[in-house]
Amino acid sequence: MKIVIAIGGSILLKDLSARRFKIYGELLKDISSEHKIFVVVGGGIPARNYIKVVRDLGCGEAQSDSIGIEVTRINAQLLLSALGDYAYQRVPKDFKEALEFQEFGKIVVMGGTEPSHSTDTVSTILAEYVNADLLINLTSVDGMYNKDPNKFDDAELISEISSEDLVRFLEGKDHKAGTYEFFDRTAAQLLNRSKIPTVIASGKDPDNLIKIVNGENIGTKII
Repeated sequence: MKIVIAIGGSILLKDLSARRFKIYGELLKDISSEHKIFVVVGGGIPARNYIKVVRDLGCGEAQSDSIGIEVTRINAQLLLSALGDYAYQRVPKDFKEALEFQEFGKIVVMGGTEPSHSTDTVSTILAEYVNADLLINLTSVDGMYNKDPNKFDDAELISEISSEDLVRFLEGKDHKAGTYEFFDRTAAQLLNRSKIPTVIASGKDPDNLIKIVNGENIGTKII
């Protein structure tokens, strides 16, 4: 398969150490022996911290986005270091470059692309651009809940949802640089047109990546 994998910055950079990069690096190497892999890395807490400084300086959302993008690209470079020869050792700046780099037969790792595009959106556009068979989004929650599981003990996991219902669920959500929702509504709208099979699950357990690739039912499947 051709698989696009989005890994949230909150997953890779929770403790800002090499450990998570090494773990995910080994998993991605294993998967790449049978599948073509593209990875999009998020910004996490470091990006949010930088964005806060930019806002405190009185700059606008576009400039905040640009700073956040640079942080995601640094994070992508860290993952490239963990992957070594298994990955093409440049971070693509856009989707055309990502597709070109894949021609070398190696894992491609990228961060953000342009202002107003979260890494959720970037991974979804990339999946469209390369005609992916599967999009996997590894985040800090187990999947989509009917309400915020951090605030409500009775929140229930939704194992499957249509892209149309996902778009409706996300209507009215905040969308500023560095904010976090379960899934970006622009990305949801893109999925609604592309219908690329998508799974959103927790990346806290790295083995979830292998389980999803092997077809196990975890997290939330978007159809």
